[in-house]
Amino acid sequence: MNTLELKDSKEQKDQPGEQISGSKAVMEALLAEGVSTVFGYPGGAIMPIYDALYDYKDQLKHILVRHEQGAIHAAQGFARSSGKTGVVFATSGPGATNLVTGLADAMIDSNPIVCITGQVFASLLGTDAFQETDVVNITSPVTKWNYQVTDAEEIPEAIAKAFYIASTGRPGPVLIDITKNAQLQLFDYFGYKKCEHIRSYRPAPDVRKEYVEKAAELINAAKKPFVIFGQGVILGRAEKEFRDFIEKANLPAAATAMGLSALPSDHELFTGMLGMHGNYAPNVLTNECDVLVAVGMRFDDRVTGRLDKYAKQAKIIHLDIDPAEIDKNVKTTVPVWGDCKKTLPMLTGMLNKADHKDWLKKFRDLEKDEVKEVIQDELNPKGDIMTMGEVVKVLNELTGGDAVVVTDVGQHQMVACRYAKFNHSKSLVTSGGLGTMGFGLPAAIGAWYGTPDKTVVAIIGDGGFQMTLQELGTIMQFGAKVKILILNNEFLGMVRQWQQLFHDRRYSFVDITSPDFVTLAKAYGIDGNKISERKDLKNALKTMLDHDGAYLLEVMVGKENNVFPMVTQGSSVSEIRLK
Repeated sequence: MNTLELKDSKEQKDQPGEQISGSKAVMEALLAEGVSTVFGYPGGAIMPIYDALYDYKDQLKHILVRHEQGAIHAAQGFARSSGKTGVVFATSGPGATNLVTGLADAMIDSNPIVCITGQVFASLLGTDAFQETDVVNITSPVTKWNYQVTDAEEIPEAIAKAFYIASTGRPGPVLIDITKNAQLQLFDYFGYKKCEHIRSYRPAPDVRKEYVEKAAELINAAKKPFVIFGQGVILGRAEKEFRDFIEKANLPAAATAMGLSALPSDHELFTGMLGMHGNYAPNVLTNECDVLVAVGMRFDDRVTGRLDKYAKQAKIIHLDIDPAEIDKNVKTTVPVWGDCKKTLPMLTGMLNKADHKDWLKKFRDLEKDEVKEVIQDELNPKGDIMTMGEVVKVLNELTGGDAVVVTDVGQHQMVACRYAKFNHSKSLVTSGGLGTMGFGLPAAIGAWYGTPDKTVVAIIGDGGFQMTLQELGTIMQFGAKVKILILNNEFLGMVRQWQQLFHDRRYSFVDITSPDFVTLAKAYGIDGNKISERKDLKNALKTMLDHDGAYLLEVMVGKENNVFPMVTQGSSVSEIRLK
């Protein structure tokens, strides 16, 4: 949707409007959209917008990050924890290009973000002017829509469409690039009107009842039905509808990493996480079920393993709001297009009550195998060296599953996804599809602004932390009460695990030297502690959680501990390894 045209907004008016600048129109648009927080970094090409922001400081909270990538990851964390649209300001050239990684991350993980970038004067476009880049073409593959504004009169409508597109249907990032002359230009302003319809854009396809009926028939006839769910349940605000659906027919359900927290961790029908480092039972039994119901997930390769060996015995029902996902990776028997908040109640109403006791018991029996072979040693290790899993276990005991957990990317991420407990939806913020190291710290800052009444814990590895640690400066200046838990194994752990298992322990450039993280945090005015012994773990975590403000706790964990189970590359999900 990169060529969506704005209708002519220069129609004649009977009466002149209020004369305002394009920059002030941006501020008015944000207020009209209910925006309270903006993450950004000023520069020359966006200076008029920042000048206008000076008069709106009491209405719009601006968080000055230390790098534009930090701004967009913070906006992602804000969006994921709050359910609102994140907003980012950046200048032209390097400011705009520094957003690209976050845009790609937000695009693949369906995060609603509106980025507003400054651009050089329209008269200089194409001249290789100072800090000019063709940000529209650069960001086209990683945005749901983008648009360049060269005339101030386009600003209200462009921003209205940006918010509508970003937040409706399958959400995603949108970028509006505004030339400096448009920011400075005065024009007749007739108020801001929210966008509610675009002729060429259908955010949610019409639900076809006959497909819902066919899906219900398959589920009602199934002996071994299995439900897998993703972030679509959360994005559709359909947690209750999903729960009613699985409870009506007693359907076992497993989550993708992005779907975690849509269903409470202790729900009797929840069977764990799918995927490469997911739980044993849901992976194995994917290839034994007779009807597989996918809700709001995209059959990512980390979930499916080898596609030619994925659920070949099953009838596939796929509920998704994005028609492009249907049959993209896995051939569907019955596609149910539409918003799952609408389709799930329709489907539930057609289901027969069922038992499936023997089928559910099979999940619990395989779960016992995983506990014996993997989980027991991870959560209750016998040796002196601490594991990541036991750290997460103690964290669960202290937070009671009520914290918002934000992760970076790596072994600690998979351990957190496997063992963290969630009582409430939108409690896990992680980089799923792109796997962006450096995501954790800025995303946690954003998550705290999205849910300042909750405890936000950032679980980060020693490698990923060093990619965006400059955002400690953002915490120092603005006071986000983020709890930073660094699990330090002195390696780039996930890469090391692969080198150990598949490259004969040829550890090529994965051992990483780190600074004194506690001293570094103190330089930013953030209290902290470092521990390496189990006897100190519980008190150290309690001190971190009880501290009134940001806090950094570094925990030294086993250097060569691996994350299992594991579906190795080129294997089917039923060939998942426990060791």
